[in-house]
Amino acid sequence: MSAEIWDLYDEQGNKTGETWERSRAGEIPEGRCHIVCDILIRHRDGDFLLTRRDPNKKPYPGCLEASAGGSALAGETAEEGARREMKEETGLEAGPLEQISVTHWPGSKSVIYAYLAVVDCAKDAVVLQEGETVDYMWVDYPTLMKLITEDEVLQVQYPRYKPYLDQLKS
Repeated sequence: MSAEIWDLYDEQGNKTGETWERSRAGEIPEGRCHIVCDILIRHRDGDFLLTRRDPNKKPYPGCLEASAGGSALAGETAEEGARREMKEETGLEAGPLEQISVTHWPGSKSVIYAYLAVVDCAKDAVVLQEGETVDYMWVDYPTLMKLITEDEVLQVQYPRYKPYLDQLKS
């Protein structure tokens, strides 16, 4: 397996021309960051896809999460990275993506692009990625919010999706 390589960006979001190997993520120079993509997946019937992280995957082993995602690879835009990660982790193809938020994650040297993908597929079409996810479920909005409120879903993701989820309250 080849090393995962990322493009580096300055604090204004401009590509610097530098690349960085994932294995050295903790050593990204000051003033530089890389792109992370998160995709909230909603079925056309309104349900949301939740996946359970592999118990051996760090960080957050075994946690339930409301997104697919990961780092954009060198040469990819945030949207291209999001599409690739969604396909790798769920087997589902993303149609149009709606950007929900862009956030700087303090201390991680990453800028996180959060997207919404609405899918129109059989709910059993999900294909889990070995080493990443071990289970999945589709839940309606009230159940998703209950799981978030009860800390059953990975909390670090919620602020990125809050602008979209708040719109659904009414």
